[in-house]
Amino acid sequence: MTNKMRRAEAHEREHPGVGPPDEPSDDDVIRASVAEPERFGLLFDRHAVPVHRYLARRIGPPADDLLAETFLVAFRRRASYTSDVGVRPWLFGIATNLVRRHVRTEERRYRALARLAAGELAPPVIEDAIDRLDAGALRRDLALALASLHRRDRDVLLLTAWADLSYEQIAAVLDIPLGTVRSRLHRARRLTRLALALEEPT
Repeated sequence: MTNKMRRAEAHEREHPGVGPPDEPSDDDVIRASVAEPERFGLLFDRHAVPVHRYLARRIGPPADDLLAETFLVAFRRRASYTSDVGVRPWLFGIATNLVRRHVRTEERRYRALARLAAGELAPPVIEDAIDRLDAGALRRDLALALASLHRRDRDVLLLTAWADLSYEQIAAVLDIPLGTVRSRLHRARRLTRLALALEEPT
């Protein structure tokens, strides 16, 4: 972990998702950075840790490179940013689009996690595993279920579970209709429940 990431992690612990009260909002920072590019670094300090955590859960070690690329893409697109979504959801959207080039890496990661967890005894509670999808719940059956999902369905499911985005935010950052978000999430949850149920001991 770089010194910059350590500073960002410390900032995130103290001020999760926001800057101190006496600092400008994310929207103000990104607008100011168009004329003063150095101002953009404050957004890294505020949001790098949760974006990195999301990427690391999805693809493992390549997360470091994709984090840097996420912020590079965001920097290049900062002039076209609109405040209707919010900076953090916007960054998660960019990160998710970058993950798409690593679909095979992500699927291999989930299958490897499943093999590592094969010795665990009790399966997770299905609904709890689907809703939380946290590191503790990512066991063999859930990892296999995630690996089996179509990439588009997995994107929506993990943006809901790991990035904590609303349906409206997901629709905006992925540039898809709200109804498509709902249908993909419904399908992902149904297929995940089915995969988990099939793994339960009889």
